[in-house]
Amino acid sequence: MTPEHARVMARYNRWMNDKLYAVAEKLTDEERKKDRGAFFGSIHRTLNHLLVADRIWLGRFTGAALAEGEMGPGGIRSLDQELYADFDELRRERAKTDDEIDAFVATLTAARLAGSLRYLRRGVVNEFPLWHAVAHLFNHQTHHRGQVTTLLMQAGHDPGVTDLLAMLRG
Repeated sequence: MTPEHARVMARYNRWMNDKLYAVAEKLTDEERKKDRGAFFGSIHRTLNHLLVADRIWLGRFTGAALAEGEMGPGGIRSLDQELYADFDELRRERAKTDDEIDAFVATLTAARLAGSLRYLRRGVVNEFPLWHAVAHLFNHQTHHRGQVTTLLMQAGHDPGVTDLLAMLRG
């Protein structure tokens, strides 16, 4: 992974989040929160999970101090934690976190990406090249947004083209 690749992926991340939230906004709160059998159940819970995971990784990337029992900053304690029950608040916080991802990616250099990321999880030290974790961040987002596109289609709402190349051409 290069700094340029990370910047492209951050751009794609924001582009897709904007698209999916715009489509999800057309649903009622009940439709967004309906358990549709996905890994996190509903559209809303899957979007919440993405925000949780992104904040956990950003905390690791920036070395955020965590309280006892926290996985991520702001009191994150589990991967299925609902951070925001209100969709509008979830959407605003998603945009803020996308801003933070953009700011982090802007600091990346080839040397920094090749350097080590080290963090503690459940009492175990994890250490590997930073680029592994940055690649994982973007891959994880794509994976779960793919689930959200399926859930939106099942709810009768087409999110449109989701290809990275479509964003790059546009």
